[in-house]
Amino acid sequence: METEYQRSVSLVNRRTERSASNQSKEAEGGIFSPGKSSSGFPLRIIWRRGFIRLVLVGGMVWMLIILCVLLFQIWSCQSSIALFSAICNRESKVFTMLDSLGLVPKAPHRCSIPVVDNPDKVAIPDKRTPNKVIQELSYVMEPGVALNGSQSPQLFGGHESWFQREESFKVKSTMKVHCGFIPGGGAEMDEKDVKYTKKCKFVVASGIFDGYDTPHQPSNISLRSQKLFCFLMVVDEVSLDFIKNNVTVRKDSDGGQWVGMWRLILLKNQPYDEPRRNGKVPKILTHRLFPQAEYSIWIDGKMELIVDPLLILERYLWRGKHTFAIAQHKHHKSIYEEADANKRRKRYARPLIDLHMKIYRYEGMEPWSPEKNTISDVPEGAIIVREHTTMNNLFSCLWFNEVDLFTPRDQLSFGFVVYRLKGMFNFFMFPNCEYNSIFILHNHTREHSSKVEWVKSLDELKGDKTGLRESRGGLGLWTPYPGDLSSIVLPSVVRTSKAG
Repeated sequence: METEYQRSVSLVNRRTERSASNQSKEAEGGIFSPGKSSSGFPLRIIWRRGFIRLVLVGGMVWMLIILCVLLFQIWSCQSSIALFSAICNRESKVFTMLDSLGLVPKAPHRCSIPVVDNPDKVAIPDKRTPNKVIQELSYVMEPGVALNGSQSPQLFGGHESWFQREESFKVKSTMKVHCGFIPGGGAEMDEKDVKYTKKCKFVVASGIFDGYDTPHQPSNISLRSQKLFCFLMVVDEVSLDFIKNNVTVRKDSDGGQWVGMWRLILLKNQPYDEPRRNGKVPKILTHRLFPQAEYSIWIDGKMELIVDPLLILERYLWRGKHTFAIAQHKHHKSIYEEADANKRRKRYARPLIDLHMKIYRYEGMEPWSPEKNTISDVPEGAIIVREHTTMNNLFSCLWFNEVDLFTPRDQLSFGFVVYRLKGMFNFFMFPNCEYNSIFILHNHTREHSSKVEWVKSLDELKGDKTGLRESRGGLGLWTPYPGDLSSIVLPSVVRTSKAG
């Protein structure tokens, strides 16, 4: 009996030792965890590996869906089927629905500019572009008679009649048009600045009015361009005082005033009540302000140029044999879209913008569509690259005359003048994302503020003593238009963007 008891105890001890040994080995192998079943651990490993595979497969499927949508978008734009082609029409319900779902590819905000690497390697053309269509262009210098027949003070833009305006759109070999700078109308330069600018054949021009900005120094400018280009900052009296109080202004031996690379050009006796409209003089009429210039690049005063101007001329003019280049607007292609955005953002009096657009609609201006020969009717006017040919000079004059007669929102007038010239004016409209790579955009020192921007009805503008009416510009909105606008209905606008 005693022997059997000892055998039983010995057997139990051996089993206990074997069990403990197995547990020790499992613990050393990282499989055993106290209080947990070792059989559930392989399942956890399988689950984790399966989840990773699921994520990878899901990502690949999503990328495949996006690729299919993009390929379908490209194919549908060229499809003859109305339902599919509507995807490319920004005014269609199909496009709006897909855009709201995030299935419409967006244009990049900023993209690289295909410029050459070295400004020193840019070959400047030996000859200017020949003037094949307009052989001689001259400008009206007589004040004329007011549209309503009354006497009035000298106006910078003169008194262009409706008949003269209509005739100015008929391109002939010899032309004489209104183009600002009527004697006694204002916008006069100091003699020292006139003398300095006579030597400027290559110009980078900018402007600051009513103290909204301070000059931003260009960067990445080669020594060759510094010698070749005149950097001219056009200012009014208010802005000159503001600049002197905020940045260092130095004077040269001839009395010229400089802020870094910029030569300050003072325009005395502002031609208009509105600073916005005054700013259009150097912007659009660059060829009149600096008549010796052969090429010019206009940039808005809030922009800091970060690309060498020689590279800009090579990219936007010489490479494609263009003479006029301007950026495409980021959001709008139709002037009626742009007008709607101007009203929403209170950029000018709403009823005057409507009246401006009704005149254009009466004269046949259609909303932009893919059937038009232009990429867009609305530019981003912060940069204009020009060779000063007679056709470009004519276009600039006619564009300015619209700003002088109607509203100072020049983006509303650009496409209309292109339309009225019936294909005679050729220009290069480059992608907006390139425009965003040419500059660094700075904020204004303060917001623009004008009472006329908040006007909601024509009744608020009645009479000349309201303080809301521009007394020397926008005269086409205050004189009887020869056509009947009562039945004109403006095209409906589908707001495809909250911005702009």
